Amino acid sequence: MIDAEPSVNSSADVQYGTSAADEVRMPAQPKTVRETGLERALIVELVAKSMFATGKIHLPVLTGKLRLSINVLREVLGFMLAEQLVEVASRGDSDLDVNYQLTGNGKQRAADFLARCRYAGPAPVTLQAYRELVLRQSSRHSPSGRVSAADMAAAFAEDSIDPGVRDLVGAALQSSRSLLLHGPSGSGKTQLARTLGQLQRGAVAVPHAILVDQDIVLVYDPLLHMPPSVPARQGEDRRSVDARWALCQRPLIQVGAELTPDMLDLRYDETGGVYHAPPHFMANNGMLLIDDLGRQRIAPADLLNRWSAPLDTGADHLTLIGGHKIGVPFDVTLVFATNLAPQALLDEALMRRVAWKIPVGALSETHYRALFRRQCRLTRIACDDAVLDYLITCLHPSHGRALLASYPRELLSRIADFASFAGAQPRLTLPALEQAWTSMFAGCISGAPAPSQPSVNFLAVCGDPLLERIS
Repeated sequence: MIDAEPSVNSSADVQYGTSAADEVRMPAQPKTVRETGLERALIVELVAKSMFATGKIHLPVLTGKLRLSINVLREVLGFMLAEQLVEVASRGDSDLDVNYQLTGNGKQRAADFLARCRYAGPAPVTLQAYRELVLRQSSRHSPSGRVSAADMAAAFAEDSIDPGVRDLVGAALQSSRSLLLHGPSGSGKTQLARTLGQLQRGAVAVPHAILVDQDIVLVYDPLLHMPPSVPARQGEDRRSVDARWALCQRPLIQVGAELTPDMLDLRYDETGGVYHAPPHFMANNGMLLIDDLGRQRIAPADLLNRWSAPLDTGADHLTLIGGHKIGVPFDVTLVFATNLAPQALLDEALMRRVAWKIPVGALSETHYRALFRRQCRLTRIACDDAVLDYLITCLHPSHGRALLASYPRELLSRIADFASFAGAQPRLTLPALEQAWTSMFAGCISGAPAPSQPSVNFLAVCGDPLLERIS
């Protein structure tokens, strides 16, 4: 069975109000159990598990832990008091200054809850509420989320990117469609993609967790979902929004060679009793960067086929244990980066599925010089034009190395490392540059051993090619 797809015209189970950075419409704070969209039994379970772990707990602390309002928790705690699951441990001068603790019966119930699922964090939101908020927050439906040519020029003003490439990636970002950045290793593809991710405009609300049937799916990750650059307004507005949602920048989720087929679906954590959302789910309303395409433990064709239907329909299907499928939003800009030839990774039909194919190659000499001087300023190493000339006119051509964007920062950081080891101030000199260059390329010229590095001979032992020794 597959759940119904997100509906454009469906009405949300929660109310909305404007209260945060970039006027993102955050869900309003629920004031009753009914307004949370959750069953009272689930909130009772979360309260009991939270108390079981801490013993007695202060009401404001419980509010912060479950991200539910005082009114909702009072409603639930009133029920638990009547059922003799909790009791008041102590009471202070104010209505908020109350400590609760589990009764003996409550502890037994909490132990049963924990045996099934150990999650005791923020209360989840409903899947329907998540579907609708993703739709509202989509950059595809927000004119203010579009990136202009001036934005692109400002973002790449000091990155020495070729104007032609800049225009291509700007148009691709404007389209919100998939793109493939391809070029030699070190040409700056990953940094270019990350800059595009940082150009995404506006803040979005990301749920800490989502309730799917009777299961909890974890979505928010503080290491991946960054707070907005413009903080939300404080005071009354902050108290009026649903704290089960975190206000974040539009996500930029990056995965590389570690991506495996099982990471493309919900992953069940048997220890915790919860599901973890896949990367493209966590990237909703933002961007997903697949770095080093072709080096994953999944074929590029299979990877692209996995997302072909979601790219067309805006919805994905994820599988729970037992085979039950759920429909979830797919509002993601897919960016692929590879140093392999695109034609070697994808056939013609699959190449058409990627909307934009953008080559990122060597810099012009002018742009390379500008980038090197900028890196000198950032590393606080005085630039010597004579040494820079030697790098461009001698080292690069004699060793067959293109003027790639990664080289200036790498060379200067190595010069700084050598100087730090020697207890000296880093200086850009010919010996320092050559020392850094040699350490980067292991004395190799265009990938071949340098004359000063003779090749190593290997002799087979007992005719077994697996048993070899250096002669």
